[in-house]
Amino acid sequence: MSRQIPVLLAFTVAASAFTFAANGKPPANSSVGGGTVFLPNPVADLGDQTLTDRKDADYPALAPAYHDVALTNLDGTGFLVGDWAQVVSETGDPAYSASNEFKYHRSDDRFEQVMAYYWVTQAQEYIQGLGFGTLRRPVNMKSQRIRINQLGVDNSFATEHKDELRFGKGGVDDAEDAEVILHEYGHAIHFSQGFVFGSEEASAISEGFGDYWAVTVSTHVAPTPDPACVADWDSTSYTSSVPHCLRRVDLNLHYPADLNGEVHHDGQIWSRALWDIRQAVGNVKADTLIIEAQFGFPGTTMRELAARTVTTAGNLYGRSVATQVRTAFVNRGLL
Repeated sequence: MSRQIPVLLAFTVAASAFTFAANGKPPANSSVGGGTVFLPNPVADLGDQTLTDRKDADYPALAPAYHDVALTNLDGTGFLVGDWAQVVSETGDPAYSASNEFKYHRSDDRFEQVMAYYWVTQAQEYIQGLGFGTLRRPVNMKSQRIRINQLGVDNSFATEHKDELRFGKGGVDDAEDAEVILHEYGHAIHFSQGFVFGSEEASAISEGFGDYWAVTVSTHVAPTPDPACVADWDSTSYTSSVPHCLRRVDLNLHYPADLNGEVHHDGQIWSRALWDIRQAVGNVKADTLIIEAQFGFPGTTMRELAARTVTTAGNLYGRSVATQVRTAFVNRGLL
C-alpha cells in the first residue's frame, strides 16, 4: 500500500449546527466524551503476529486490544467534530452520541471514525505540548478534516484540496491502525509548514517523516515492544514476513547509495536518521527540533534539510545536541 499525496476534488459535506438540528438530534453540550480505540493497533499492542482481518470480524483474540479512552475537544454537537479533528464523511452512518460516548468495535464502521478523531487529536495535543502554538509557531493548529473509507481500495492519502486526510478500506481498513492515521497527519504537518514538494527527495523526506511521526507519537501515547515497525496491523493484509510492517524506521540504508527513486523506500533513509536523533536526545528535543527545521523547506535535497536540522538543534539546545544530530545524519550519508 502506497501513501501518495494527490490533489483531488471532493464533495462538500455540511457539518453545521443547523444540519444537526434538522436531523432532530440533540447536541451533547460537552467537550469531553469517551470512545473505544486500538492503542495503537492489535498486533503491536498484543504482540501477536497471527492476527488477521477476517473481513472486519470482531473475534475473541482481538478483545484485549480494545481500550476505552477519553475523547477531548469535542464541539458539543454529539458528532465527532472538535477543535483538532472533524469527521466530514464516512461509510455508513456518522457516529453520533447525545452523551458523547462512542464505544464501538471494528465490525461497526463507526469504530474507524473514533480512531481517526482520537489519534488526530492526540497528535495535535502532542505538538502543542512541545510548545508549538504558544512558545513557537503553530503547526496545523486547526480542525483537521477526515474522510473514512472513501475510495473502496486499500490506500490512504493526504490532500491539500480542502486539507483532508482520506482513509481507504480493503484488508484491514486503514483507519483501524493508528500509525496509518498518524503517517497521513505527518503530511498535513508539512502542508501547514509551507514545505515544498519540489523534488523526488522532498517527497521522500515527507514519506520518511510520516513514518517517523507515526512511531514517535504512537510510542509517546502507547509504547509497544517493537516501536520501529510502522503499521503492524494494517500490513498483515499485504505482507507475509514476520514481523508484519508497512515499513521500518530502523533500516540500515545510506544516502545516496540506497536511493532507488521510489519515495516510500527512499524515505526510510530519512526516517532512520530521525529515529536515531530521537534515540540520542529523547522524543521531546528530537520532535521539537525536527518540526522546527521543516518550516519553509524549499523542496530541494535531503542534505539541505539535514544541514538545516543541525543548525536548528544548535539554536534550540546548544552544541552538544547539535553534534548528536549531526552524527545521526552523517551515519546515513546525509552530511
